[in-house]
Amino acid sequence: MDNTVWILERTDSERFPYRVTIKKGEEPLLCLLVQDRWPGQKGNIFCIRAEDTPESITEEIERVPVVSLKRFGKRLAVVLDRARNKRCDFLFLKKRYKTKEGEFEQIFWRTEQALKTRRPKVKLSTYSRSKPLNIIIDTDEKYPWTFAHNNVSREKLPVGDYALKDEHGILAVIERKTFDNMRAEFGRMAAFHQQLTELEAYRYSALVIEANYSDFLNPEKMTFYSPFFAAKAIAELHALHPGLTIVFAGNRKLAMQWTMSFFHAIVSQEEDTPHLKVAEVLEKYGTPPESRGGSYFEVRQKVLNELSEVFSFSALREIFSDIPENTIRRVLNDLKKEGALICTGRGKNARWQRLK
Repeated sequence: MDNTVWILERTDSERFPYRVTIKKGEEPLLCLLVQDRWPGQKGNIFCIRAEDTPESITEEIERVPVVSLKRFGKRLAVVLDRARNKRCDFLFLKKRYKTKEGEFEQIFWRTEQALKTRRPKVKLSTYSRSKPLNIIIDTDEKYPWTFAHNNVSREKLPVGDYALKDEHGILAVIERKTFDNMRAEFGRMAAFHQQLTELEAYRYSALVIEANYSDFLNPEKMTFYSPFFAAKAIAELHALHPGLTIVFAGNRKLAMQWTMSFFHAIVSQEEDTPHLKVAEVLEKYGTPPESRGGSYFEVRQKVLNELSEVFSFSALREIFSDIPENTIRRVLNDLKKEGALICTGRGKNARWQRLK
C-alpha cells in the first residue's frame, strides 16, 4: 500500500482542539489546526497552519490511509480510504488587508456532503475569460474544422489532426474521426493502437468521433462489421488506452465545439497559479498510486486467497497494522455474512476459518 496517511489528533487548545496531518512516510505534507473532527453539515471549518501556532498533542484519534491528493483550482482535494467521511477538500485563499498593505491567508476545510447541502454559487475550476488560442491544423487534414477568432496555422503534426500550443510547445492533441474513418480503423486495429499510443503520450489528448456510439451498433450502418464486433473493438480502445479521452460527439459541429471547450479548459488549468502550499504538498506527494479498491479490498483479497485456512484476528491485524481496525472487522463480518468465513470461539481465543 502507499504510505500516505491522514492523522487526526487532539490538542490542548480551546480554539483549535484538533490537528490534521497528512504524512508520506515520515515527511509531513500538510499540517493544520482545525476546529472540529470533521466538517459534516456545518459547511466550512476554519483552519490555520500548525507550524504557525504550535500546540501540544494529547492523543491520536485516528490514522487513515490516503487514496489520493489532487488540485482543483485553489482547492486541495483529499480522498481517504474508508467507507464514510472519506472525501473533503481544503480551500486556500489569499485576501488583501483592508486597512494596511499586504495579504493574509485563509484556509477552509470542506466536505462533499456540506458542498451538496449548502450548494454554493456554481463556479468551474477551469473557468476563464475567452481569449484567442494558438491552434495547429495538420497539413494532411483535407476538410478541417474552423476555429474563428483564434490564431490558426497549418503545420505537420507528429500525431493527430489538431493541436493546442503555447510558448513551450504542444499542450494537447486531438485525433478526429468521422463515422467512416472509425469504421475503417476496425480493419487495422494493430496499427490504430500504435497511433493512439503515441497520442496518449501527450498530457492532454483525445480521440473525437463525429458520430454517436449508437451508430456503431446500428446494423443498417455497419455494413461490413457486425455491431457486436464494433462494440468489442470500441471497448478494447478504452481498455488499452485508459489515459486517452474518447468522445462520441455526435456530428462534425458538436465535435468542433467540444474540442474548443476542451482547449479553453486546458489553457485555464495551465495558467492557473496554484497556492504555494498546495503546490508544495503535491510536489512532495508525487504521482498517486493506482487504486485497486482501497484497503478493504486488499484485506479481503488476503483473507480469501493468501492466508492460512484458519487464522486469528490478531494475526491479520499484525499484517495490516496501518489499516484501521474497524475496516478489518468489516471485511471479516461481510465475508461471514456471505458464507465465506465462520468464526469459532470468543475473545482472544476466537479463530476465523475460510470455507472451501
